[in-house]
Amino acid sequence: MTVTQHLRAWLDLAPGLSPKTAERYRQLAEQQIIPHLGGLALQKLKPAHIQNWHGELLKAGGKAARPLSARTVSHAHRVLHKALQLAVDAETLHRNVAGRIPPPKVEAEELEILTPEEISDLVKLDGHALYPIAAMSLATGMRRGELLALRWGELNLSGATVAVKRSLEETRAGLRFKTPKTKHGNRTISLPPSLVSVLRAHRRDQLELRIALGRGRSGPTDLVFTSPEGNPMSPDNLSRDWRRVTASRKLPRVRFHALRHTHASALIASGLDVLTISRRLGHASPAVTLTIYGHLFRNRDREAADAIEVALRTTVEH
Repeated sequence: MTVTQHLRAWLDLAPGLSPKTAERYRQLAEQQIIPHLGGLALQKLKPAHIQNWHGELLKAGGKAARPLSARTVSHAHRVLHKALQLAVDAETLHRNVAGRIPPPKVEAEELEILTPEEISDLVKLDGHALYPIAAMSLATGMRRGELLALRWGELNLSGATVAVKRSLEETRAGLRFKTPKTKHGNRTISLPPSLVSVLRAHRRDQLELRIALGRGRSGPTDLVFTSPEGNPMSPDNLSRDWRRVTASRKLPRVRFHALRHTHASALIASGLDVLTISRRLGHASPAVTLTIYGHLFRNRDREAADAIEVALRTTVEH
């Protein structure tokens, strides 16, 4: 069996993969793995092949023989490692050669975080259709797909909470709702009063539009954020519309996901502990939060040292 045959057989099974993840894995396999390693017999794959493959991708593995980023190469390496591990578990292979050679080192990606002044500029969106969802992303840190899957029945405006129970993802087959990957993705988030006011106004505007279109009042299973026709909104279209409106209104040119990063940064700056922040963001564990935002916590190291100094001085004086 060749590497190509094994990869495609593994991807056809898609063990434990969501449709979106399976699509991405297949893309990496067909574009980055198979053209370079696909013809080799699975049993003859050696660590040297992996090492050379990394070099080829970094040098000219992209479209028109352009270099690939270390991050993309690392993603392709992870796909190959998973596929080979299945062969090891089935005792088709006695070792996973992708585990012998580490993927290229990926430099930490600089997070897009809005400054207080840039956050204030978002008020320029007030009155635009994207203002409520942008305000909710900034105020809750919810992911794009979580926002687009949210139903009115999961919002408790009187109690100022939102229950995150599912997400919307876009695949080649279309839009699909899915449950959170981990138990911590299923969570309840407290809402600030200003956001509750924004959402009440959004509900009134949505109701007026529904009545004008003859659709009647919205029920608990209706989506909070929809297309003008009342259909689920494509995540990719949301990102596209966000880029257009920020450019036209001279707002900070950041991705929509930057609103989630900004929310996390504000929580860290407020002094909240990492466990509370991790739970609010829906991370699988605090380790994930620290991997993404650890450098923001380190910025408080001087404050920690000062606090210890105060404690030690008090102890000495007594």
